[in-house]
Amino acid sequence: MAPPSAIEVSAVSDTTGVTLPNPLTAPVQSNDIYGRRKKTDRAQWGTAAPANTANFRLRSHDHKPKAKSWQHYFSHEAQIRKGNSLKNAAKYLSTPGIISLGGGLPSSEYFPFEELSLKVPTVGKFSETETKKSGVVVTAGKHDLAENKSTYDISTAFNYGQGAGAAQMLRWVTEHTEMVHDPPYEDWRCTMSIGSTSGLDMALRLLARPGDMMLSEEYTFSAAVETARPMGVRVCGVPIDAEGLLPEAMDDTLSNWDVNARGSRKPHLLYTVPTGQNPTGATQGTERRRALYKVCQKHDIYIVEDEPYYFLQMQPYTGPNAPDVPPPKSHAGFLKSLVPSLLSMDTDGRVMRLDSFSKVIAPGSRIGWLTASAEVIDKYQKHADVSTQNPSGISQLVLFKLLDEHWGHAGYLDWLIYIRMEYTKRRDTILASCAKHLPREVMSWNPPMAGMFHWMQVDFRKHPDYPAKSIETIEEEIFLKVIDHGTLVMRGSWFYADVEESHDTLFFRATYAAAPAEKIDEGIRRLGEAVREEFGLVKANGGLGSSS
Repeated sequence: MAPPSAIEVSAVSDTTGVTLPNPLTAPVQSNDIYGRRKKTDRAQWGTAAPANTANFRLRSHDHKPKAKSWQHYFSHEAQIRKGNSLKNAAKYLSTPGIISLGGGLPSSEYFPFEELSLKVPTVGKFSETETKKSGVVVTAGKHDLAENKSTYDISTAFNYGQGAGAAQMLRWVTEHTEMVHDPPYEDWRCTMSIGSTSGLDMALRLLARPGDMMLSEEYTFSAAVETARPMGVRVCGVPIDAEGLLPEAMDDTLSNWDVNARGSRKPHLLYTVPTGQNPTGATQGTERRRALYKVCQKHDIYIVEDEPYYFLQMQPYTGPNAPDVPPPKSHAGFLKSLVPSLLSMDTDGRVMRLDSFSKVIAPGSRIGWLTASAEVIDKYQKHADVSTQNPSGISQLVLFKLLDEHWGHAGYLDWLIYIRMEYTKRRDTILASCAKHLPREVMSWNPPMAGMFHWMQVDFRKHPDYPAKSIETIEEEIFLKVIDHGTLVMRGSWFYADVEESHDTLFFRATYAAAPAEKIDEGIRRLGEAVREEFGLVKANGGLGSSS
């Protein structure tokens, strides 16, 4: 059943001046946030209708400062891009009585889909078993909009759309962003993406030029490096600790930047994964993020905040065999437990936040969104309109039916709390397995507080063939030995920000996201055996590890 006021069919006044209840304190079933929405004209939801995310915010932000301009960092490509003139013409489709012989929009009469049905979890009954038994079937018809059944239907979603995404989903992510992050400047906007990797690709096209260097953690998401390098953008690794990127080290790097030695102008971009960082699993605390933001202000650095794991912040780790920490008692309590985002601290509009449904709903949805200043979003949308176009209409419709019409914002928060608890169990499983099976003589780790990854350091100096064998050789031999034992872990060197820098650490990355508990335990056991064999270590029972 659709939530109250989910269907707007006529223009009415907005809610300015009305006392609005807090959506997080209302019962889940009421989805009270829908009663707070500003009503818009029906044409807002039509095929290829352009949308302004500012219209979807639930309260006024006029009292906040405006974002700084980032015109001085825009690439030549971004400055000359004019957007898609044919998509710009779509704004005239809402003109009353107009007969469109312009845009090449196929008639939905020829879409071979009449109805789309999905079985999804009910709020509070999220497990796969419960969904099979008591899940709800939600249905989208071809002409639900014309029949006043919904604001989004097959005829709209399956046609061409704007690069910003469908207004229906754009409204939802805007409300979510406002509720969770409440950016502290006035002219913040959202736009849809086809995932954060594409978002980063387009951000670099927008804000960098060949020969630039971009700052990042010294171990970083490999696809980020692989995206940047073909554009002529190198990555400068900043030292990290258990809490992630070190602001003092970044300040030192920037303050002493030598253009001749580095072969590049001083960086103006920072790419960071602050929560559950891939690959290290590190999470920047609140004060760490504030200090990082101050360094970026000092050196006028623009921040790309990539946060696919933000809602995979887990319960505190209390050690093996300790009682479980109870889940948050309310939606407000859950949101308060999250480390504040860089976006929520951004008074300058210097953060482009990349959000994604990949880690919390499904990677194959290929749906995400960006939040940044209106100036930056405008440039991004012009690029999207002539490249990725709109995110998949099928995916947008599926997520709309689940998130907007079925769960609502409150139900989505319940889902996030559920997966928080599930990932906490998996994290605790891999930590218990590591304590049981790995050789502490040569391996060490910190408990991850968020994300999907467990980062394990190996003391290569204790290898019997060091220093005759290099770090890279020892890493490769361990990697192949682990494969021989029937387990796959990722080599830390695959995540170097700059492969040309010298490195004196050796790591492996494991994930606890992909396998059930018994497989995690067995995989770690095999890892431990392989490392013991490689280092010639004796197990506690007096024997060498075996490959059995």
